[in-house]
Amino acid sequence: MEKYVCTVCDWVYDPAVGDPEHGIVPGTAFADLPDDWVCPLCGVGKDQFEPAD
Repeated sequence: MEKYVCTVCDWVYDPAVGDPEHGIVPGTAFADLPDDWVCPLCGVGKDQFEPAD
């Protein structure tokens, strides 16, 4: 699964880790994140993320 990076603060969403502090279990693909999920660091939406290189 591909990692995604926040274009605002550079926080990286790693599907292998998920976002357990916000209820996202490891193994959750970026595409499967809820529509209302936001960057845990700066609070922007999924539309501000792009695939990591």
